[in-house]
Amino acid sequence: MKEFVVIYEWTGKNYSAYVPDLPGCIACADTLEETEALMREAIGLYIQALQEDHQAVPEPTTKAKLVSVGV
Repeated sequence: MKEFVVIYEWTGKNYSAYVPDLPGCIACADTLEETEALMREAIGLYIQALQEDHQAVPEPTTKAKLVSVGV
């Protein structure tokens, strides 16, 4: 099992998400929960398409961490 970093952004109207290690793998929905569910599905379909085309699934390389600042 591989774990990919997913970046979630509030656009002002809905949430969008993308996976830096899987170019073009995106999703958007009205809520964060819906976006996460769609993102899980999108990642699965993305990997399935790579495998069907006999292409390697990229290794996750992106790291994310929250950083606290005193503002």
